[in-house]
Amino acid sequence: MKVVIIDDENKARRLISTLLTENYPEITLQLEASDLESGVSLIKEHKPDVVFLDIEMPKHSGLQIVDFFEPNEINFQIIFITAYNEYALQAFKLSAIDYILKPVDILELKGAVEKAKKNIESKSINNRLDDLKRVFQQLSLNKMVLEIPKGILFVSHDDIVLFEADGMYTKVYMKNNESQLICKPMKHFVDQLQDKPIFYKPHRSYLVNLKYIKELSKKDGFHLIMENNKTIPIAKEKKDEFMQLVQDLF
Repeated sequence: MKVVIIDDENKARRLISTLLTENYPEITLQLEASDLESGVSLIKEHKPDVVFLDIEMPKHSGLQIVDFFEPNEINFQIIFITAYNEYALQAFKLSAIDYILKPVDILELKGAVEKAKKNIESKSINNRLDDLKRVFQQLSLNKMVLEIPKGILFVSHDDIVLFEADGMYTKVYMKNNESQLICKPMKHFVDQLQDKPIFYKPHRSYLVNLKYIKELSKKDGFHLIMENNKTIPIAKEKKDEFMQLVQDLF
């Protein structure tokens, strides 16, 4: 049995590699890659039986593996690796794609490998990746992806109070009074939400959810006071536009 492990975290790759080596002497080739493109090259060259594939990686998500192969080329079993997230797990269960959670547990890994081996023996190759992508899209119709160090959060638009630019990062404030610092610039979210009229950009550093505006203050210039009591400035050139927006919406 030949295996490829694709994960941007060296520690995760080494752990999976060690567990496989200790428990599966029938593995004749075991290769590692730290990004999807390198992993795809290994897959095409060595034609593995099983691929362990992390979802949350820089540049390319593991789900994008379907973009690198023709449908009939995916003749290997895929076991996704993911940090815990209820929406991610729901997507996997609905699409019958196998996965293991981080931190990797030996019993969970063994269960996934045994299932993959049975599929290989019965020539039942797992070609349900398109189904998985569709399920993710359905789950995220009113949600957006926030990439955090431990994985991915799928957050409802209604749960976001505002976005605040912080250099090349963005701080996201949510209605439960939690906040997350995301490794994406503000423009990423502005572009993603441009067709969602509930979000408005009153200032170059802020994108707010109009549902959570509590007050418009005209003291020392125009400011919005959000329901989380955060004060947001309205740029001078945006003042007339915002007042028109208030008349139109409220």
